[in-house]
Amino acid sequence: MTKTTKTIVIDCLSALQGGGQTYLINLFRFLPNEFRDSVRVIAIIPCDADAIKINDQIEYIQPTFASRNIVCRLIWEKIMLASLLRQKRTDVLYCPGGFVSVFSASWKTAVAFRNMLPFDDEERKRYPYGYIRARLALLSFVQSRSFRSADLVVFISQFGKSIIDITVGPTTGRSIVIPHGISDQFNESMNRPAGLALPDSYVSYVSILNVYKAQIEVVRAWALMKQKRQGTEKLLLVGPENRIYADTVRAVINELGMQDEVIILGNVTHDTLPAIYQGAVANIFASSCENCPNILLEALASGKPVLCSDYQPMPEFAGNAALYFDPYKPDELAKLLCLILDDQNLQMEMGEKARAQSVKFQWKRSAGETWKA
Repeated sequence: MTKTTKTIVIDCLSALQGGGQTYLINLFRFLPNEFRDSVRVIAIIPCDADAIKINDQIEYIQPTFASRNIVCRLIWEKIMLASLLRQKRTDVLYCPGGFVSVFSASWKTAVAFRNMLPFDDEERKRYPYGYIRARLALLSFVQSRSFRSADLVVFISQFGKSIIDITVGPTTGRSIVIPHGISDQFNESMNRPAGLALPDSYVSYVSILNVYKAQIEVVRAWALMKQKRQGTEKLLLVGPENRIYADTVRAVINELGMQDEVIILGNVTHDTLPAIYQGAVANIFASSCENCPNILLEALASGKPVLCSDYQPMPEFAGNAALYFDPYKPDELAKLLCLILDDQNLQMEMGEKARAQSVKFQWKRSAGETWKA
């Protein structure tokens, strides 16, 4: 390593949940070639995260103790991380998980803001008092400290930046807004995945079954739509489950007599999602709490109509390429469903707009801007 080489260390230990792994894979994939001789990149990852070791330009460190659980990770970061950073002669520490464990005059710090939920008081109230609500409050506290003190904050939406500007106040460093991209596979034409029992005609909603995703209201909207029109389409709910909320969704389905109309497909592999989006008559995204919604971007890329929550930042990303509704007013979604399902010309028009909008979001551009920052 020459004297002119800069060392960037990326603490990935807390950034592998949800879309975090997708983010890191694409960040590593598009590491600029010109860094080869001038920048040394070290990624600290859990022992079970070999899936993100995709670039041999990057040095990967997998600490065993920190990989055990969240408590061990926090202890390791507090006790061992600073020593490691000094040993590696670190110039920049980047923390995409949302908070910086160690500050020092010896290196610059950069942090990403990706999880909106800890900073949305209304959405946090949807959870009962208990572990989840306490955890979100704690995340808000520790992340706020990181955003105030870091030399660089990477935001993934203008909306996210506006929320932190209001809730956190003045920050020490500078900030930049870099939206996520869309993985290449979502732009490719896909056949129906083998082994998945999909209905012949369906409207899909891909997302974790959770309180701020409003699947209960979507089911109620579907029931209202069925009162106004009959058709062969089914509602397909795709994604992992928050158990308590999912039980409530199933209870509402039974209460409304929608057992034959609503299919809960459960969690599926990421590589089957393009075919699910593309095979739908339309795709719904009803979330009320997002920062940069990957699922919405992926649905846009399918070239099928998108019926979308009107909560920000969804309009920031979908623009005029979606039909909007209040996710907590089922009658609004029901009207849109009746409209889109009975108008093939509108389906084609909105599908074309969706695909055109999706072109604006590319991982190569997103990763390049991040490395440059």
